[in-house]
Amino acid sequence: MPDRSLNEDDPLDDFERRTIELDGVAKAVYVAGRGPGVIVMPEMPGISPHVARFVRWVRDAGFTVYLPSLFGRDGAVPRVEEGVAVLRRACMSAEFRALGRNGSSPAVRWLRALARFAHDECGGPGVGAIGMCFTGNFALSMMLEPAMLAPVLSQPSLPLDDPDGIDSTPEELALVRKRLDEEDLTVPAYRFSGDKFCRAQRFAAYEQALGDRFVARVLPDSAANTETSPFFEHVIASPHSVVTAHLIDEAGQPTVAARDEILAFLGERLTG
Repeated sequence: MPDRSLNEDDPLDDFERRTIELDGVAKAVYVAGRGPGVIVMPEMPGISPHVARFVRWVRDAGFTVYLPSLFGRDGAVPRVEEGVAVLRRACMSAEFRALGRNGSSPAVRWLRALARFAHDECGGPGVGAIGMCFTGNFALSMMLEPAMLAPVLSQPSLPLDDPDGIDSTPEELALVRKRLDEEDLTVPAYRFSGDKFCRAQRFAAYEQALGDRFVARVLPDSAANTETSPFFEHVIASPHSVVTAHLIDEAGQPTVAARDEILAFLGERLTG
């Protein structure tokens, strides 16, 4: 993968930008690669150069990646004023339930349809999905779509006002747990120990709901990259983005090990 600056806006010119309409709703989706389908949902405040780098790693591991534009300016370096404005708009949007526990975001319905669409296009046993931050729990809620086989939760941060809440209804969680048990599936999840937006209470709630089907990975704060974009430095202000903004791209780093574990998980579920 060619080196691209993480400090400049990414033109995303190695992706095909497609408009995909599902259930009467059209969204821009960046598509690249060959192989089983994997949906990567961006973190707040959007498809940053760090998010695009991670998606390219997934693509280069042998998957067709679908990167939907859900909020923010595509390819932009996250800066403070613009990032805060994106966050506020998303919190007020009818598509997302940023506040209040036990209710999945309406955007998940469209993402489940995208999983079906990706499976139809790519074939294979099923598709994977990776949610991060604002979209972290979406991959779990997408398990109500039979085509979804490999969900990954990275620092799931909703609901923002309830550290031990989960962005799913109890009924959804029960159905997901039933499917995980019947099909012998697991849900890997990642967070930094000192993350202010994804605390230990939230992982405890997932463990209570999903039992040993929930596989928690908690990285030490010392593993986080301290040189990142202004939005993450001044607004997030804690170790947070395991495989994007706070990843240290060096051999032997815990964040690189987490990235590689995710890629291996996708390979086992979708190609193994």
